[in-house]
Amino acid sequence: MGSPKNAKEFREVMDHVFEMMSTDPDMGPKLRDAETPQRFEFPDLDLVVNITSAADNSDGNNLVWTWSDDVDWEPDVKMTMDSDTANKYFQGKENVAMAIARRRIKTSGNVKKALALIPITKPVYAMYREYLEAEHPDLVA
Repeated sequence: MGSPKNAKEFREVMDHVFEMMSTDPDMGPKLRDAETPQRFEFPDLDLVVNITSAADNSDGNNLVWTWSDDVDWEPDVKMTMDSDTANKYFQGKENVAMAIARRRIKTSGNVKKALALIPITKPVYAMYREYLEAEHPDLVA
């Protein structure tokens, strides 16, 4: 198991994860309705992504995300972690509460609100692992 090779690969796999969650008929609407804008920073790759609920999901997307801080919303929670921790999390191999306690994930803002999303997103773990096995086997944890 390896870490993402570079920022381009990491963005590609994370875009896929966000797309899976956004368009999933069960996860997507629940995440949109939770209205929990988040900011994730990945300092090892010098990347930041901001995610929020889509105002209009007529295109099938329930989330909106941009790899920039140039957004017109304020995050409720901010999380900083390395790309390897994020990759493990989305495979269900990193416990967020333990990672926060061990400072592998640094947080600020309404962390409780963000932690409430975890049960909603659990189905993405298997979907993401399946995607990695097919497209990025070097990233399987």
